[in-house]
Amino acid sequence: MSDTLALEVTRLGKRYGSTPVFSGVSFSVAPGEFVAIVGESGVGKSSLLNCLAALDDWSEGRITHQGVDLGTLHETQRAHWRREHLGFVFQAFHVLPHLDVAQNVGLPLLLLGRPDTARVQQMLDAVGLGDLGARLPAELSGGQLQRVAIARALVHRPGLLLADEPTGNLDPTTAAQVMDVLQQQATDSGAALVLVTHSSAAAARAQRVLHLTASGLQAA
Repeated sequence: MSDTLALEVTRLGKRYGSTPVFSGVSFSVAPGEFVAIVGESGVGKSSLLNCLAALDDWSEGRITHQGVDLGTLHETQRAHWRREHLGFVFQAFHVLPHLDVAQNVGLPLLLLGRPDTARVQQMLDAVGLGDLGARLPAELSGGQLQRVAIARALVHRPGLLLADEPTGNLDPTTAAQVMDVLQQQATDSGAALVLVTHSSAAAARAQRVLHLTASGLQAA
């Protein structure tokens, strides 16, 4: 794998028992590149993203991040890799309701043993929530919650950012605003961004759009 690639996927496949989800998936992503993955419902887009995050196992093929073959890592090593190198933005936000906004954003740094209130405030400012750090998630709108999730995903400066339908629960105007923040923050940090989406508007922002089918990925 080239040192200039953030992620390289080679002939990846996943099955549940004898039922194939996808197979023959190969692509690479460079640092700072934004790639969107689209496809029909049920084709395995979220499953693919979970494999890229080493949250799910895959049946065949290889995933390499900056020279590290994720398939060779045991679960504790995978968890450490995620903490150090990965940011994940979910459709359902997954913010913790009992923590305030600043505590939610700072959680990745806390887990790494590197708490940094200045960095947390920097990220809150960057996503337009600079004065809302003391609020609880229940006091925020859906668009604001997704901004919290983006700030949390990037606060520890990961090299790889994965986003699973991050605008799926938002109205079109709010979705566009959230995509502006996501794209800008990924660009500013130099993170490779892989976005799974049903939204043609979100996919149109990417530098490359790939279409996932049961037999692999093709340029859309």
